[in-house]
Amino acid sequence: MNLFRPQRYADGDRLDVRGCAVRLKVDGRARRISLRVDRAKSEVVALAPTPRRLTEAVAFAHEKAEWIAGQLAALPGRQVIAPGGTLRLLGQPYRLEVGPGRPRMTDEALIAPDDAAWSLRILRLAKREALASLTERTAHHAAALDRPTPSVAIADPKARWGSCRPARAGAPAAIRYSWRLVLAPYAVADYVAAHECAHLIEANHGPRFWALCERLAGDPAPHRAWLRAHAAELHAISA
Repeated sequence: MNLFRPQRYADGDRLDVRGCAVRLKVDGRARRISLRVDRAKSEVVALAPTPRRLTEAVAFAHEKAEWIAGQLAALPGRQVIAPGGTLRLLGQPYRLEVGPGRPRMTDEALIAPDDAAWSLRILRLAKREALASLTERTAHHAAALDRPTPSVAIADPKARWGSCRPARAGAPAAIRYSWRLVLAPYAVADYVAAHECAHLIEANHGPRFWALCERLAGDPAPHRAWLRAHAAELHAISA
C-alpha cells in the first residue's frame, strides 16, 4: 500500500474548506480553474476543465478560503415565515395572518388557523397559487406555439427553475416547475413558463430556442439576471 499516493477527487465531491462547503465540478467548457458561488445551494463550486485537474481545483479552493468564507457569509440567512409578516406572490404582497376555519387566500392575505402546522399551511397556499398560475401561463404559451398543453407539476428542486419533457410516442409532454417561482415577480415566472414551453419545440438552447423565448416573453436577459441575483433569497424561505 502506497501511503504517499495523492488523494483522488471526482466530479461532485464535496470539501470542507475551513468550515465552508465547496463542491467540485468538471466543466469541459471551462478554460481554467475557478470558483463560483451557487446561491441556491449556499455553497461554492470549484470548477476544473478536466477530472485530472480537480486536485488543482482543491488546492485553489484552500488558497481562497477567506474569499469563500466572505462570499458565503454574505448570502441571506434562512427566512422563516411567521404571523404578522408579509409574503410576496408574483410580486404582490400578502399579509400572513392567523384566523379560524380552513386555510385560505384572499386578495390581500394568506390565512391559516393557529396551530403547529400554521407555517406549513401557509406554504401550501403559496404552492397552490404557484401551480394554478404556472399552469395558466403554460397553457397560454403552448397555445401560442400551437402545441397541446402539457401536464404541469411543481416540486422544490435546488438547481433548476423548470424542466420540460417533450411529447413522445405514448407519452404527452410534461413540464415541472419549482414552486418558488411564485415568490418571484410575475414577469420572471412567466418567462420561465415561456422558456420551458419553447422546449416543446426546441429541445436545446440554440438560436432558434432563444428566438422562441423572446417571441413569447420578450428579452430573456433581465429575467435570467433577476433569478441569478435572487435565487438564494427564494430558497431561504421556509416554514
